Formats: sequence, C-alpha cells, structure tokens
Amino acid sequence: MYLDVFNKVVDSDDFTVGGGSASALAGAMAAGMASMVAKLSMAKPVNLTQEEYTAMSKELDELAQTLLKGSEQDTEAYCMIKDAFALPKSTDEEKEVRKQAVRDAAYQAALVPKNNGYNNKRVYELVCRLEGSSNPACLSDLMSAKYLSESGVKGCVLNIQANLSMIKDEARTREMEEAMEDLGKGMM
Repeated sequence: MYLDVFNKVVDSDDFTVGGGSASALAGAMAAGMASMVAKLSMAKPVNLTQEEYTAMSKELDELAQTLLKGSEQDTEAYCMIKDAFALPKSTDEEKEVRKQAVRDAAYQAALVPKNNGYNNKRVYELVCRLEGSSNPACLSDLMSAKYLSESGVKGCVLNIQANLSMIKDEARTREMEEAMEDLGKGMM
C-alpha cells in the first residue's frame, strides 16, 4: 500500500494526485523518521525518559499511518471536485445541483488538507521536542523529518487556499482561513 501511494504521487501522468497528497506523504515520511530517532535514542536517553521516547514514537507511528491515509483521502477529495464539475448543466435545476456539488466538494477538498496540515504540524512539534534530546548520530534524520513536516504543513495550507474560492459559504470559508492562519503559527 505504501509504495502504491508513493508511486501515485511521483507519477506525472496521474492527474488525480497533487500537492495535497504529496504534503500528507511528506508528513508520513517525517513521522516515520522521527519515530526511528526516538527509538534509537532510548538506549542512551538525552534529556527525556525512555517512557517519553516510547510515547513519542507511538504517537509518531500513529501519525505516519494517519497521514498515509490522508494522502489517499486528498486524492479522493480531488476526484469529488472533478466529478462535481462533470455533472450536467443543461437546465437551471441541473446548474443548481452542480453548483452545490462543487461547493461541497471544494469544502471537502479543503477539509482534508486542513486535517493533514494539523497532523503534519503535530509531527513538526514532536520533532522540535526531539531536537537536542535525541541520539546525536541521528541529527540528519531528525532534521530531514523537521523539513519534511514543515513542507507538509505549508503544502497543506496552499492546498486549502486553492479550494477557498469554490466554497462560496462564508462560515466554511472563515473556518478554512482561520485554520490556515493557525497552521502557520509556530512554523519556521
């Protein structure tokens, strides 16, 4: 399954997979690497207890799985938009149905990266907690995880923004704008 997700992201001929899926996948990779660093730091703890490393590793492993699923969900959300735009628009009734379907699909296409963004941000926070408190031999792994999770957050924010103009609902738009602002707080 994991290679299927990755292969879809790197397949330039698959137009259903985009930046949102790639951002979630970046977070999944970051979480996996950070979990590895936490596990490798247990033998000689640095500023954290073995229990803290264990808890962080467990949470990071769960986030990795959630973000892998989030990558697939992002593709599904894009397909919902594509399907909504393909609806007939010959009559006034069909046009209204299509408009609402596009709005609903756009909201879903913003909601998925919103959730993925928060999961990426949590990975970033855990990576920052491991900085200076992990096996020094794993610094390159930890910093790669940090940059991947940061990139994942930023990519998710851009993906939310890309769908805002199609939502056409003030409350939902405001929800997404607030999420974008919140996701940007505390990032490098």
